[in-house]
Amino acid sequence: MRNKLLIFTLFACLGINAASDYNVKDFGAAGDGKALDHQAINRAIDSCEARGGGRVVLPAGTYLCGSIRLKDNVELHISAGATILAAPASMKAYDEAEHFGGPEYQDGGHTYFHNSLIYAVDKKNVSVTGRGLIDGKGLTKKDTEKAGNVQGGSIGTGDKAIALKNCRNVLIRDITIYRGGHFGIIMTGCDIGTVDNVTIDTNRDGFDIDCCKYLTVSNCKINTPSDDALVLKSSYALKRPVLCEHIAINNCIITGYKVGTLLDGTYIPEKVNWVCGRLKLGTESNGGYRNIAVTNCTFMYSSGLAFEEVDQGRMENIVVSNISMSHVHHYPIYITTGCRNRGPKERTDVSSAADIRISNVIADDVDSLAGIIITGMPGHPVRNIALSDISIQYRGGGKKELAEKDYREQGTNYPEPKFAKETPAYGLFARHVDGLDVNNVTFSTAKPDYRPAVMLDDVTDATITGLKAPAEKGIKKIMTVRSKNVTVK
Repeated sequence: MRNKLLIFTLFACLGINAASDYNVKDFGAAGDGKALDHQAINRAIDSCEARGGGRVVLPAGTYLCGSIRLKDNVELHISAGATILAAPASMKAYDEAEHFGGPEYQDGGHTYFHNSLIYAVDKKNVSVTGRGLIDGKGLTKKDTEKAGNVQGGSIGTGDKAIALKNCRNVLIRDITIYRGGHFGIIMTGCDIGTVDNVTIDTNRDGFDIDCCKYLTVSNCKINTPSDDALVLKSSYALKRPVLCEHIAINNCIITGYKVGTLLDGTYIPEKVNWVCGRLKLGTESNGGYRNIAVTNCTFMYSSGLAFEEVDQGRMENIVVSNISMSHVHHYPIYITTGCRNRGPKERTDVSSAADIRISNVIADDVDSLAGIIITGMPGHPVRNIALSDISIQYRGGGKKELAEKDYREQGTNYPEPKFAKETPAYGLFARHVDGLDVNNVTFSTAKPDYRPAVMLDDVTDATITGLKAPAEKGIKKIMTVRSKNVTVK
């Protein structure tokens, strides 16, 4: 008993409690929103790591900060009532972006990590937890780093709220991120991680998972009216193609409300340009995606699901189920391959996609621009695609001549239906597909649509069972072009 008392007294003298908590105020943090506090927080983190790890605690208050450097075995705990406020660029409080040392086939935001509000590179057992807030007011949402700049960007500018690279055993739980800069959270090359009960309300990407494996993402709410919400990528940021694989996403909510209105509860729909919300694989896809499961997610005033393999990787073993969408911008489901090939010129791989199953989806008030789109490339079809138990209500209004439209090949184009404009079919347009199973799918339209419900172009071995869809007088419900072995039941 006496020894335990001595240990407790020693910890108290060092500003540490017996539970290995390190209060940042004991290291000089003011928490008044005026004085820069990141140096004090970093001292607490360094002390925590030196003693084998523990929890660095930010009690209630506002902590004006530049770069906070996470370390091995350290949990950064942002208590309820505590806010980490990103300092403006004018204070030059962020670390210099590191030297990359190679061709940059990806945006600067994917290349550099040190110029972030909170970051870790090559660390293990790192955590960010708590019911507090990260406010990225001082972060830029622009991609500020450019290839050829050996310093990697403008000194003093921060552009990401949380950035983790090559980390193992990661936990991010319960926090809220408001105005997260270019990325609210980006994880690149991270193995084994959990992101749970996180809320992000931001003006660019919400959460990017790049070249990672063995991650679970659950119970998150992500509002991104101006960019992607939850994105899997496999860029060339690790200087080689790396699969993003073994990722489970469940019980998440994706929205496209005006920034801040998810947090304040007013839920104001934002005017939409070419992208809003959505759950996406791509566009950076040098390695590709494998063994991805998405289930029990809802979308509101958002684009839908976009699976895009265009940079010579492979996309396979993707399972999606139990999805609810309302007020869908541009498209509900989009699966494509292409040959943008944003990587080393000497690569000879061809983008591929196979074994994708999507089931139990319901969507209403869907943009009449495009229905479900599934497109491969000439000579390189996507393979084994299954759609089942899907009900989609479109706005309708498509004109008859759209059925004769020469819909562009994906090719080297940026993979976005908005730029290709209307599809020739209002419900499902499939081209360059080998193996398509459509079962128990219902389409409806709020206004008459004079396109066919389904168009199959260069599709082999397709089975359509239990399709329910309106067809206006004189319009074929299902139109096939250059397709073979198509069975309709």
